[in-house]
Amino acid sequence: MHEEVTIFEFNKTSNRKEWELVNDEVMGGLSMGLLQIDSDGKGIFSGHVSLENNGGFCLIRHDIERISVENYSKFIIKIKGDGKKYAFRCRSGEHQRHTYSYSFKTTEDWQTIEIPFNQMEAVFRGEDLELPNYHGDFLTQIAFIIKNGVAEDFKLKIDSIKIV
Repeated sequence: MHEEVTIFEFNKTSNRKEWELVNDEVMGGLSMGLLQIDSDGKGIFSGHVSLENNGGFCLIRHDIERISVENYSKFIIKIKGDGKKYAFRCRSGEHQRHTYSYSFKTTEDWQTIEIPFNQMEAVFRGEDLELPNYHGDFLTQIAFIIKNGVAEDFKLKIDSIKIV
C-alpha cells in the first residue's frame, strides 16, 4: 500500500469551474444545483432537486488526468452534509460510459467516509449494471450526485477527496 494521496482538496483558491455541473435538465428536468467556494475555502454543492418533467438529480464532476490507483484500495472523503443521502462516483477510463457509485448518508457534522473500491457498483444513467464492481486500476473522474426520488433542497460541504 502507498500512503494517502489527495485527488482534490478545496481551498480558498479553488476554481469551481474545474467541476462540471450536470442537472437533470439534460433529460428535460427542472432541478437546479450549483457549486460555490465558501469563505473557508470549502466546496458547497447545493440546490433543489425537482421531480417535474421526469427530473430528479443534480451532479458535480471533476475530470482528472488519468492516474493509476492499482496500489490503493479506497477513497477517503471529508464532507459535511444535511442528513440526506448522496453518492460518490468515479470513472476509470476517459471513454467509459458507466461510472462506479457508492451511496452514503450524511450528518450535519463533519464526516470522514471511507469508500472501498470493491464496494463501488457500476451504474449508467441511474441504472445498476451487471458488471463487476470498481477494480481500482485507473481513475479519470470523480463526482457527487443527489438523486433520492423526492423533491428536496440540499447542501453538501466538501473538503477533500483522497485515496489510500
